[in-house]
Amino acid sequence: MTTGVPMSSTAITDAPAPWLRDNCPCGDCRDPRTGQKLFQITDLPAGLAPGAVREVPGDGGPAWEVVWEPDGHRSRYPAAWLDAHSPGGPRGSGGDGRTEADKELWTAADLTGRLPGASWDAYTGDRAVRIRALESVRRLGFVLLRGVPCRDRMVLDVAQTFGFVRRTNYGELFEVRVEAGPNNLAFTGAAIGPHTDNPYRDPVPTVQMLHCLRNEALGGDSGLVDGFHAAALLREEDPRAFGVLTRVPVEFSFTDTRTELRAQRPLIDVDPLGRIREIRYNNRSFGTLHGSAPVLEEFYAAYRRFGELLLRPELRLDFRLAPGDCLVFDNTRLLHARTAFAESGGRHLQGAYADLDGLGSALAVLRREGAAA
Repeated sequence: MTTGVPMSSTAITDAPAPWLRDNCPCGDCRDPRTGQKLFQITDLPAGLAPGAVREVPGDGGPAWEVVWEPDGHRSRYPAAWLDAHSPGGPRGSGGDGRTEADKELWTAADLTGRLPGASWDAYTGDRAVRIRALESVRRLGFVLLRGVPCRDRMVLDVAQTFGFVRRTNYGELFEVRVEAGPNNLAFTGAAIGPHTDNPYRDPVPTVQMLHCLRNEALGGDSGLVDGFHAAALLREEDPRAFGVLTRVPVEFSFTDTRTELRAQRPLIDVDPLGRIREIRYNNRSFGTLHGSAPVLEEFYAAYRRFGELLLRPELRLDFRLAPGDCLVFDNTRLLHARTAFAESGGRHLQGAYADLDGLGSALAVLRREGAAA
């Protein structure tokens, strides 16, 4: 780099020309109302290269103007944008908010005395509190809202504070209570080990809410495990097993009198850079795995290793939901569980699904509004 030359000027000459031209912000390249591009990559001339480059004043600070060869198109790039986005810059290794790169991984001890939570009144009445609560779902995987009114279908109101309800075969919401003719073990008093919901869907619902209306039963305590942390431990302790669980697709299925759902996905999903992005783990929905005998042997050894790791007591955060508590969590990351409870006791939760894209959008808009206030 030339001494005394701002980083943004070298970004002009060092950046790949197609990338730089593709990001031209001018009104001929982007619709000024929507910000969306007005051209296809195939519309750009071949042999692009920056011709004349000069520093010019811009809105909010200096900018760099490029006259492109061979077509003479003029682009102006704010220096601040170039410094933030140039290849290899501060955003070069970042994630999209969905992988382990953007999370705080945890064990139960890490959250002792600092369970992420907020009162319903503060959450709905204070932008800063809502931002912190939604950020907790993004960063830690969950938040516990307390004092949510104990009325029917209130869980849908919770969902609408940050996104849109994801309707499934269970309807807009589902009742987590003992049923006379259950189609799922969740609707019994049985203990349920750490799992993610609906792995037989593609896409899977990415946010889950559980709103406690009653919890007088003996037992029925809740538990959470950070699946990203568990998968990272597996990668560290047994890289071969980790690799197997990222490669071998598992068939998950759910069937009742009205529904038949199937999806084939690995237990641990990673992005193209190898970063953990999604956990699908539910023994109740695990179908018959097909493959050669060596593949099946290798998979089941890795599956058992991961299952044992998920049961380590230090990874499980245990707590009891009280009436008015609403747990909001990332269903692609956290595994939830519960202890057995007496079916004669009163335990009633209402659940619903939403999605992380809606939550992320709500969080971004809240931050933008806060910055503008």
